[in-house]
Amino acid sequence: MTQILNADMQDLPLDAAQREALEGVPHCITDPERIPCKRYYDEAFFEWEREHLWSRTWQMACRLEEIPAPGDYTVYDILDRSVIVINTAGGIRAFHNACRHRGVKLASGPSRLGPEGFVCPFHGWQFDASGECTFVYGRNIFSEDVLAPAEINLAPVRVELWAGCAFINFDDDAPALRECLGPVAQRMDARHADKLRMEWWCGTVLPTNWKLAMEAFQEGYHVMQTHPQLFDLTHRASLPYGPRADGLPVNEDLEPAEVVNLGIDFLSRLGAGMDGMVHSSELEVIEKLRNMEPPADADLAQQMLYGSAYAAVAEDALARGVPMFDILKAVQEHPFSPVEFMFPHFFLLPMVGAMSSYRIRPLTAETCLFEIWSLVIPPEGEQRETPEEPTMIPYDSDQFPEIPRQDYANLPIQQLGLHNMEFMRIARDGEGMISNYQRLIDGYLAGLDGNTLAKGSQVVNSGFNATILDIGF
Repeated sequence: MTQILNADMQDLPLDAAQREALEGVPHCITDPERIPCKRYYDEAFFEWEREHLWSRTWQMACRLEEIPAPGDYTVYDILDRSVIVINTAGGIRAFHNACRHRGVKLASGPSRLGPEGFVCPFHGWQFDASGECTFVYGRNIFSEDVLAPAEINLAPVRVELWAGCAFINFDDDAPALRECLGPVAQRMDARHADKLRMEWWCGTVLPTNWKLAMEAFQEGYHVMQTHPQLFDLTHRASLPYGPRADGLPVNEDLEPAEVVNLGIDFLSRLGAGMDGMVHSSELEVIEKLRNMEPPADADLAQQMLYGSAYAAVAEDALARGVPMFDILKAVQEHPFSPVEFMFPHFFLLPMVGAMSSYRIRPLTAETCLFEIWSLVIPPEGEQRETPEEPTMIPYDSDQFPEIPRQDYANLPIQQLGLHNMEFMRIARDGEGMISNYQRLIDGYLAGLDGNTLAKGSQVVNSGFNATILDIGF
């Protein structure tokens, strides 16, 4: 699973028909270090994605705290499809957002089901929380077979739960969600991802293809130029975020106390820059470690800082009634990436106990909806104000935190620039996640079987700064 892909590898587990199907994908990737630029703006390729990718993948449809009580529902839209996700007495369910009479959308956004259920605004048909059609005006004018329950009840959509979210899939034959997630699920389970709750939720429309928007967060190679405030700290002390070109350990010229202070400065800048990836309550605890007595060895000083920070944050959280996991144990037993990707469009960004989160959805071939959450594990029993919808902000607004604002500045001009060249060139080390997930998209567009795609997805969900990997085809 961690083997670097050999471009000349012949022993692929595909038959002749599958190979031919892959070769028939428009603008397919034939060299894992070169990504055809037309994949980011070609309308025909965008239509292939609409038909073959989004119809078969597990997609994060909503956070469960959006629909906390039976009767609460929300709407998830992906291109021309719309899904109602509803909390019922029997659990979370999902339905196509269309009246079975003549197709009118039943819901336009988050709300709570009234006593009449979903009521079609066109002809008044009604549907309850289980999707059953409970009222048809003038039943006698229809043929009996037209009104059979299977004909008129809301059409169900597969839904599974993980990490405090509801995921939907339009493909009834797709492997289960956790089978597609792979080891990333265990890494996030260990960090109590299911207990995370929203601090805030913002969204923006980017003049950028959805894949390009994701790729800005799949590698750390850009940190030097795009995020100099972070690079200065990571480069000076070789901190665990972003690559060091020389690959050296902690700078030997640094005193151990400087290593500690640089580490705290980095976490503080990261917390401010993401407004939540390192929570303010965590930074308050970590700041108190500046006066710690570090060991004489700089490398050990860095290890001691992070170990002490994890332990102190967990202890403080537990004292405040937060059901915090053992952060140090989770780090040791389930090493994580500061950016964890769940194919095709969902990110969790852990660092200490809190996380940031991203979801990206295509709108057109060259625009997308980008959403950001700040997530924290709250004290048990705490009553919280939960956003029902994202606060929409222009992508170039200074209301966004520093780090995504810097990334957003690059993306529109990158989208324009790609029209002027044939390929993007990908570093085999560090930018490999871009190649890995793009080749998995080709597998979906080629119609490969679900098990092959699920195994590929497990590899693709390998985390930030991945190398180019063998995804199985």
